[in-house]
Amino acid sequence: MTLKTLIVDDEPIARKVLREGLESIRGVQIVGEAEDGATALAKIGREHPDLVLLDLQMPAMGGLEVVRQLKHGKHMPVIVVVTAHDEHALNAFEAGAIDYLLKPVRQERLSEAVDRAKRLTGRQATERIAQLQEIADPAAGPRTRRIVGKIGEEYFLLSTDEIYAFQADGDLVWIVGAKRRYLATQTLKELELRLENTSFRRIHRSALVNVNHVRKMSALSSQRWLITLANDQEFIASRRQARSVRELLSW
Repeated sequence: MTLKTLIVDDEPIARKVLREGLESIRGVQIVGEAEDGATALAKIGREHPDLVLLDLQMPAMGGLEVVRQLKHGKHMPVIVVVTAHDEHALNAFEAGAIDYLLKPVRQERLSEAVDRAKRLTGRQATERIAQLQEIADPAAGPRTRRIVGKIGEEYFLLSTDEIYAFQADGDLVWIVGAKRRYLATQTLKELELRLENTSFRRIHRSALVNVNHVRKMSALSSQRWLITLANDQEFIASRRQARSVRELLSW
């Protein structure tokens, strides 16, 4: 298949780098370039690209605003965000991006993003975008919330059901899954507020656990409990903190 692609960036050099990278990937047809958000919207409406490589920070209309405008239109291409600022990953994913490339963009990551876009074009892309829009809806309940995790230069949208715990380690916060750990893009306090009224409970100043994945609770002393998760990871909690977990489990 041929992937019709539009490059959007206010920097000519950045557009040139992306164009040269795309030209070396089979199955990609570059249908144009845009230097600002308004021009991007006009070209998307005219060219109907399958993929848009979109810079987030542009004058007048940034990349996130472009995505918001596209949601109200008839054509929604696959969006891959390209930016120099790592901290915008969460907003990009929640707005509807399916991948996130950090400048300077490596050829290997660009190829991976294009491959992912090819898999998501057509009906699959429409379903994926609709899912992301639901996630970003403030009115959505806890059941639909997703958390962004990072491994290397890749970002993942994780369901709260597949997260066992959050564990702070200095300035870093790790997302603990069944078999893998991801680096969180938010602080433990921010995550606790976001996951209020869900199955997550603070059991230590450096840990939040998903009580749905608690397998065993053992008394270490009159004041301390050992909480073991389904993946065998262990956390120590005070009696007061352990009580909130027990109450939620109806023990």
